[in-house]
Amino acid sequence: MSLLRKIRSATPAKLVRKALAKGWFNWAPDPLYLRLMYFGYMGGRILHLNHPRRYNEKLQWMKIYDRRDIYTTMVDKADAKTYVAERIGDEYIIKTYGVWNAPEEIDYDSLPDKFVLKTTHDSGGIKIVDKREGFDKEELNRFFRDRLSRNMYKITREWPYKNVKPRIIAEEYLEDAETQELRDYKFFCFDGVVRALFVATDRQNPDKPTAFDFFDTDYNDLHIINGHPNADVLPKKPATFEKMKELAAILSKGFPQLRVDFYEVNGKLYFGELTLFHHGGICPFEPDYWDYTFGEWYQIDKDAAKSIEKK
Repeated sequence: MSLLRKIRSATPAKLVRKALAKGWFNWAPDPLYLRLMYFGYMGGRILHLNHPRRYNEKLQWMKIYDRRDIYTTMVDKADAKTYVAERIGDEYIIKTYGVWNAPEEIDYDSLPDKFVLKTTHDSGGIKIVDKREGFDKEELNRFFRDRLSRNMYKITREWPYKNVKPRIIAEEYLEDAETQELRDYKFFCFDGVVRALFVATDRQNPDKPTAFDFFDTDYNDLHIINGHPNADVLPKKPATFEKMKELAAILSKGFPQLRVDFYEVNGKLYFGELTLFHHGGICPFEPDYWDYTFGEWYQIDKDAAKSIEKK
């Protein structure tokens, strides 16, 4: 297909999305950039910052109008461990082997046979290393040099990431004996109230796409699709489910919305991470009404909303 035909067949949303990917709108101030991003990734939908109703809209609103300094600590994958341990105890924290500013600094000889490397400042910068099977150090160095050069703020304007120091952290490798994977339990919380969660499965399975399955607080299936397909077989409720909800409520108290992530490995509960902007606020819900339902749970600051209306 010729370039002209591709342009003619593209929707306005796709054209905007491609322009964003090329960095053509990097110059734009946050409100304009977020309107363009929302339009591009939400299928041409208009972002209403003055009167946001949808959850995804309110996440964009939050990027501009809720900028607490503590958010930078909460999204830093190294610093968040200390922050969380002070609130719920260090028995839930995954063991850290080291933190480095550059991949060349990593002392592989000091690390166990199998471990996890990941960047502290972005999403997706992760590698599982098994020294018994051999690994390409130069390939790892190239991967992490590239990841360290990225800034999540520039891509999605998620303000807390703007000042996170790019580093590499090595953690203990965890795998549940029964499921033979590391399932992720992600709780949507609203000022200390847990409303829903989803379970991420098959993340390390090269033969299957990662699956997301949403549940209510009694672990009833909500039949939501959001970013990933549902699993062929629903993941069973974890043994530590009630404790997960209890800790998620503690960690989210005082914040209008926060996603709190956990793992369960061989019956033991571990903290995963804190997420302020689920999928960057640009992932549609199916059915669509769930975008409004999550939006109703997220009560934005009314005084701040009034100040926006005057602008």
